Amino acid sequence: MPVTGGGGEEGAAGGAAGGGGGSAATGALRRTLTFRDLLVYGLLFIAPMAPVGIFGALQATSHGAVTLVYLVATVAMAFTAFSYAQMVRVAPRAGSVYTYARVGLGEGAGFVAGWMAMLDYLLIPAVAYLFSGIALHALVPSVHPWVWTALAVAVTTLLNLSGVRTAARAGFAVLAMEIVVLAVFVVSAVVELVVHGAPRGWAEPLTGEGGFSAGAVLAAVSVAVLSYLGFDAIASFAEEAGGGEDGRGPGGPDRVARAVLSCLVVAGVLFAVQTYLAALLMPVSAAELAARPAEQGAAFYATADSAVGRWLQDLVAVSKAVGAAFAALAGQAAAGRLLFAMARDRRLPGAMSKVDAGSGVPRRALLGAALVTLVAAVGAARRDDGLAQLSSIVNVGALTAFGLLHASVIGWFWIRGRRGRPPLGRGGGLVGRSGELGGRSGELVGRSGELGGGPPSVLRHAVVPLLGLAVVVAVVVEASATAQLVGGVWLVSGLVVLAVQHGGRARAGGVRG
Repeated sequence: MPVTGGGGEEGAAGGAAGGGGGSAATGALRRTLTFRDLLVYGLLFIAPMAPVGIFGALQATSHGAVTLVYLVATVAMAFTAFSYAQMVRVAPRAGSVYTYARVGLGEGAGFVAGWMAMLDYLLIPAVAYLFSGIALHALVPSVHPWVWTALAVAVTTLLNLSGVRTAARAGFAVLAMEIVVLAVFVVSAVVELVVHGAPRGWAEPLTGEGGFSAGAVLAAVSVAVLSYLGFDAIASFAEEAGGGEDGRGPGGPDRVARAVLSCLVVAGVLFAVQTYLAALLMPVSAAELAARPAEQGAAFYATADSAVGRWLQDLVAVSKAVGAAFAALAGQAAAGRLLFAMARDRRLPGAMSKVDAGSGVPRRALLGAALVTLVAAVGAARRDDGLAQLSSIVNVGALTAFGLLHASVIGWFWIRGRRGRPPLGRGGGLVGRSGELGGRSGELVGRSGELGGGPPSVLRHAVVPLLGLAVVVAVVVEASATAQLVGGVWLVSGLVVLAVQHGGRARAGGVRG
């Protein structure tokens, strides 16, 4: 979809903001990210060994069918990944679900989507930083977890401020390390199984112990899908994906869409392989693990220790400590892009819409995200129950945003897009302060002159998003009461902010639909 300037000063600015190389001084992000870079950011945020921390809980909840849980969870999240791939082609802009909801549902829904996603993008990195601090404290007990946590925030923030390619290169090195450690675990586990055999049936990780229970598997799936939170961060870098002047072709939104889908598939395979091997080598049954909940958090490490040796347990622990910090790096980068996009549309303070001329990153937005994350992570690190409290509230924001994403697909392809242009902004296009997403005549135009994303398809633009929405609702219903309360309070506060902004614009005569 070409993104060219509209009329007047707004259109000229929009061409700069939406174009390719652009000047950082005009507020343009630099299109320098390759497919590999995008995939690295997504896998970093998810973390290749994300199941390690919740393996024991899922094994107990699913009655031993933990691998089936991850296979089902991968399929469930595929609906969301597919909806991202549809909308990034319609609106290849920073801001991810915030931008997509603006296009598909309108300004108000876009703000709510961005507001709810903000909760996720600011708190998930805080959890990752805290996990890193706790793991490093276990290795060096003389240093308090909050010190390690703060140090992790400082180092990764400096990397993010140095430029998106620099951070991507550092992230690639860490991701490679995590993949190597995972490969060591896989090889060691296979050797152990070949030499000594499996303590339990080869099919048990797929069928469960003592018989299959669909209810137990679905209950575990509602938790397992949270392991995938972060793949959507790839869409936040849509304006930085390499491509032509208009960001299309093999280097534009198509590249981002492929990266989103590929990230989910790769993560699903990695999760299934490691949980299958760990489940086969478990020294205790799922029933025994369910009866001893205090041991569930360390179940993966205990399996590595008992089956292979303490050295593998320590290697996995170090990998998780470093990997968690760099998962937070990817999350912080995505949060910065979200704050930048909302500030550019005057939904947040305009100071955060500035792009640094030297590094080409939204420096103030990144620093704002880092500050909030630092306060949340260090505050939690100083509490005995900090990790449990913080972990219990991170998912509802993302899930609500996912729900609005699916609604946006339906809204754009069946309603707003079919009108010829979305009724947003002067001239009919989706035009913010810098003329974002405004075509020459204010339209969103596809590769062959069609509306962005092409004609509607019942399967792709109705069935898939409705199934994805059903998955999201089911997971939110299963969320903890604390998460639902925090999410509800955050949603209400966002609606208040939206009402205040709407009132201010109405008084100024500047309301946009």
